[in-house]
Amino acid sequence: MSDEEMVEPADQLAIELEDHVIEKLRLRASSHGCSLDEEVHEIIRNAVKSESSEPAGLGTRLAARFRDIGLKEEIPELRGYPAVPFEFDP
Repeated sequence: MSDEEMVEPADQLAIELEDHVIEKLRLRASSHGCSLDEEVHEIIRNAVKSESSEPAGLGTRLAARFRDIGLKEEIPELRGYPAVPFEFDP
């Protein structure tokens, strides 16, 4: 028996979803150019991936959010500087 024949079949997952949820998933899959099954698998993979990885730091998240706005130069880090509260005039 070859290694390929010894592979156990993957567990199957059957879920029941509301019709409106399935329709939204179909539209999403269509916009991504894939089947409904492929779209659901990708959503589940991404959910597990993001859950199991370390959360990104604030700077990384800010850089990702504003990556496409045209900022080209580096923003210097302010490590080691004490936080100073803003003072409002009465």
